[in-house]
Amino acid sequence: MSQDNGEDAPEHAPDARPLRRGWTTGACATAATKSALGALLDGAFDDPVTITLPGGQTPAFALAHEARGDGYAEAGIVKDAGDDPDVTHGALVMARVEHGRVGEGVCFHAGPGVGTVTKPGLPLPVGEPAINPVPRRMMSGVVEELAKASGVAPDFSITISVRDGAKLAEKTWNPRLGIVGGLSILGTTGIVIPYSCAAWIHSIHRGIDVARAMGLTHVVGSTGDASEKAAMARLGLPLEAYLDMGDFAGGLLKYLKVHPVRRVTIAGGFAKMTKLAQGALDLHSGRSTVDLFFLAEILQDLGLSGYDRARTANTANEVLAFAREAGIALGDAIAQRARAAAQRIVGQASRVDVLIIDRAGSIVGESG
Repeated sequence: MSQDNGEDAPEHAPDARPLRRGWTTGACATAATKSALGALLDGAFDDPVTITLPGGQTPAFALAHEARGDGYAEAGIVKDAGDDPDVTHGALVMARVEHGRVGEGVCFHAGPGVGTVTKPGLPLPVGEPAINPVPRRMMSGVVEELAKASGVAPDFSITISVRDGAKLAEKTWNPRLGIVGGLSILGTTGIVIPYSCAAWIHSIHRGIDVARAMGLTHVVGSTGDASEKAAMARLGLPLEAYLDMGDFAGGLLKYLKVHPVRRVTIAGGFAKMTKLAQGALDLHSGRSTVDLFFLAEILQDLGLSGYDRARTANTANEVLAFAREAGIALGDAIAQRARAAAQRIVGQASRVDVLIIDRAGSIVGESG
């Protein structure tokens, strides 16, 4: 999860070294399924096993586990997330394939470490194993291909499990989204792009979907843990209302414009909310910066003498401290401007308000 305590850190040039891509849990599950099904049909595990991704790429995966028993075969692959800080990097993703009932086609089951959907709003019905639609299609495609080549009906039962998946899931959004018992098997392309915004924004969208499906009319996007806790203490909403927005204010607001709720609160640190007030929608320190001249002009408008001091400050929080010492409600002023910037993006279907939280977890600004 994003952390509030780094938002005033000095900015650094990005590392010029190319970042290595990795493979999604869905790609690993598909490769494991293909190898296990091959062993079930002809007695031999493919190792390495090659699959075709939705984009046409054909990666090969080495097996880390294989087993056979009465009527089943099982294969496992260690997920390599490349240079992405993915909690599932190094996890063993396993597929057990068995003959299914005649005419039922491919049936999916959640093994140990894979969650089950318990709340509406996700792209899977309640009660289904948390194996997302694209990985399901990939695995079904493998079954159809190998079954046709062997001259048998594509009626197979696939159980996906992830070693220590239940423990790893505690570090993800799954408990809040109503996925219990383990991880989701994810991926739309099969490829993990390091430090990708897409995966985080996807999680924000699914959180909004779940909140709407539960009938919630107020959601909260927070930049990090401290902001979320402060918002929880202030608002007292159900857990599903709180979204780990991180730096992706745009991802939250643009989705809410099309899928509105009655009210949205944005909670974050002073520096990040200053960026939002300036019009930035990506609040990461490497992709947007605080304009100290912007803060100085606001202090001038608020009647603070010596406002030029803001232009030479080291951080946004230094400016906030300077204003608070002078009795100037700079936090409220920034919250009001951030609210106006967010309202322009989300439109009139949702009412926006903003809370600004300091590093101690106290609310130091609100839009009203």
